[in-house]
Amino acid sequence: MTIQPMIAFIQAAPEGPSPLYSIGMMVALFAIFYFLLIRPQQKRAKDHTSMVMAVKRGDRVVTGGGLIGKVAKVGETEVQIDLAEGVRVSAVKATLQDVQIKGTPKPANDVKAKAKAKK
Repeated sequence: MTIQPMIAFIQAAPEGPSPLYSIGMMVALFAIFYFLLIRPQQKRAKDHTSMVMAVKRGDRVVTGGGLIGKVAKVGETEVQIDLAEGVRVSAVKATLQDVQIKGTPKPANDVKAKAKAKK
């Protein structure tokens, strides 16, 4: 029984995946992250920026803090919002979460409006 052929067989065994395989896996992982995480986030950011830049007087807006009101004045970086009769606040444009353009109906959340819509 000789040990020499067994040692030669062990030494000839592959050491692991090739460097090309490792690089290919890293590229594939980056592509998955790009298409599932990075690209959709960039699209949402672009849509939000265009929505905020298009805000105009009379639009109904929702701020990041949850305040809902009607735009009274639009500035370069700020908007003034009428919350109620005689109550006006200033908000930074970037903090606006939603803009409902003048003339679009607001969503019906109460039970009576939903019941009417079913009839």
